[in-house]
This record gives sequence, C-alpha cells and structure tokens, in this order.
Amino acid sequence: MTLQDIVTASHDGMQKAVEATRRELSGIRSGKATTNLLDTVKVDAYGSSVPLNQVAMVTAPEPRMLAVQPFDKSLAIAIDKAIRDANLGLNPQSQGSIIRVPLPMLSEERRKELVKICSRLSEEGRIAVRQARTDAMSKIKKTEKVPEDEKTRAEKEVQKHTDDASKQIDELLKAKEAEILAV
Repeated sequence: MTLQDIVTASHDGMQKAVEATRRELSGIRSGKATTNLLDTVKVDAYGSSVPLNQVAMVTAPEPRMLAVQPFDKSLAIAIDKAIRDANLGLNPQSQGSIIRVPLPMLSEERRKELVKICSRLSEEGRIAVRQARTDAMSKIKKTEKVPEDEKTRAEKEVQKHTDDASKQIDELLKAKEAEILAV
C-alpha cells in the first residue's frame, strides 16, 4: 500500500464519519417538520425490520406535521406502532390510509436536552475521524523503503484532512444547535 493510498483511505473514512454525523443530526427533531426525522424508524414488515422510507412515503405538508402514506395499506398499524416505539416523542394518528404525525412544541428543557444529544453525536463523529487519523498515521510509520520527508508530507496531509473533517462536524453541530434553540 502506497502512502497516497493510505492518505486517500483515511480521507474516505473521515468523510464517512462526517456523513454519518450529518445523518444522525438530521434525525433529531428541532421543532419543525422534516422528512429526515423518521429516517431512523424501522418497521416490522414482511417478516423483517425495514426502514420506514421503503414501505411508506413521508411528506411534510405543514410546518408542524408529517404525513406518512404506506405503499401497502395493511402496514398502517405496523407503521403507527414503529413510530410510537422509535423513542422520538411522537404520537401518530391513523386516519385511514394516511398516518399524521403532529410535532409538539419543544419545551426549553427538552431543547437543552436535544443540544446535549447533538453534542454527544458530534463528539462520536470526531472520535471516528480521530480513529481514521490514528490508523493512517500508524500505517504511514510502518511503511518501509519510503523517504522520511515523504512520510512527513503524508502525515501533514492526513492531519489536514482531520482538521477539515473536524471543522465540518463543528459546523454541522453549530447549525443544528441554532435550529433547535430557535423558538
């Protein structure tokens, strides 16, 4: 494995960590309706656990309401149960073939709690980025028959990617905190 392969692999790992953090943060309710809110919900359908977006269409017709329309009407009860059990603090209401999910107002206490959860998720993302950096640095040190100045250059490049990924995660956190704390 060449030094460039190591640097590229570490950069890819860091970008995956940033994307995972972005996905996790988008699933946290901030008071306004977003279809990403239900991305983490798994429905027991067809004998297995399936993501909600594979068995239903999720829309946000109003700022404080989500509408879930199952592709198969027989899954409405299972979808309702999955949303209740997802630990999102949502109370879906079945209306025939459509399940309406009103989003309650967030209390100040709940907003602060959500900010803490966001901070924890972003820290997990930064840990994943640092782990990718550590792996890359140890691989660079172990490479043989490569001049020291090339190793140093590769280490600096990995560090630059690490700083960029950490900055991206910090920006995601800052934006999500502002969104949550906006009344």
